[in-house]
Amino acid sequence: MLDRINGQLNCHITFTTDKTRELILKNLHKSPMYSGVIEGVGPRYCPSIEDKFVKFAEKDRHQIFLEPEGIETDEYYVNGFSTSLPFEVQIEMVRSIIGCENAEIMRPAYAVEYDFAFPTQLHLSLETKSCRNLFLAGQINGTSGYEEAGAQGLMAGINAARRVQGREPIVLRRDQAYIGVLIDDLVTKGTSEPYRMFTSRAEYRLLLRQDNADLRLSQIGHEIGLLSDRCYKQFSAKETAINNEINRLHSTHSKTDSLAKILSRPETLYKDLPNRNDQLTPEVIQQVEIAVKYAGYIDRQELEVGKFKNLESKEIPAAFDFSTVPSLRIEARQKLAKIRPATIGQAARISGVSPADISIILVSLKRWGANAGLESSDSNSGGSCEVDLEN
Repeated sequence: MLDRINGQLNCHITFTTDKTRELILKNLHKSPMYSGVIEGVGPRYCPSIEDKFVKFAEKDRHQIFLEPEGIETDEYYVNGFSTSLPFEVQIEMVRSIIGCENAEIMRPAYAVEYDFAFPTQLHLSLETKSCRNLFLAGQINGTSGYEEAGAQGLMAGINAARRVQGREPIVLRRDQAYIGVLIDDLVTKGTSEPYRMFTSRAEYRLLLRQDNADLRLSQIGHEIGLLSDRCYKQFSAKETAINNEINRLHSTHSKTDSLAKILSRPETLYKDLPNRNDQLTPEVIQQVEIAVKYAGYIDRQELEVGKFKNLESKEIPAAFDFSTVPSLRIEARQKLAKIRPATIGQAARISGVSPADISIILVSLKRWGANAGLESSDSNSGGSCEVDLEN
């Protein structure tokens, strides 16, 4: 039985050795990733142990985590030691790790080569452009990671259900959620390697904080039936309390300064304020402090979001033909025709489409609208097949 500390099991850190390096380099030709049996690009942020010794040859050793598999077992997961080398080589490799000299392998490591569908073939709802009612989510869209797969599965499931109900799809914007950034990146830019979601991919990450997820998404969740009335009532009370307190701080003065201005000082916390409201919950106080202390930065980002929404509001009709747009560069015309962006904002984010191209498209859209009438069109109409979601 493993020792438990405060209800938790210890993980351990160990390291590879010179013998590990020698074994890997000597048997590198047996690795499917290096022999050419597998041609796919591996995940950038989870390199195999072979990759570590080849790509980071200057390092003498690599860190390994030994993670207990559970309370009722002596098995450990060897984190950081993924490999596709043969089983007999793996035995020697594992026993070359410090502290694992007498280890037994319960299940060997292995490599899997996945096929994927180019995500630029999808609408932002995750419905395929070529086959109506077919929604794709997860690794098939070129992503890597549980969270990424779960996020897509949630949105694809929501939108498949809404299609059956005859409702419009739910598409989260880049300023609303990291899910919005993830899906927009995939659909608009595609990917040439397993995609992972990072905060650095989001240009509005100052607004996409973990502390305000409920403020950003509870309204949508309640409207589509995923957030109960009871939970939504709790959220509404919290939101009201936050807004009321922020307004009170701006309108209440102590000597010459408003309480909001006093709170904006780096050294001042809400608990230091005169006339503070001691009935507020810690969650409400946190949001009040953030909103007041970082108002300048948040306001600046909100202005950027306003410009973003302006471009996103300019829809590109499904019938619009990019090949007829005069003066549009060949590269831009090809990529726009391939991806078929739904809005001007999405078109502007396509690699190879310049601001000048966007200006030309805007002019052409006006002319097209004058000739054809900018009627609302079903961006999902047409296609080569259709799937019956009800059966």
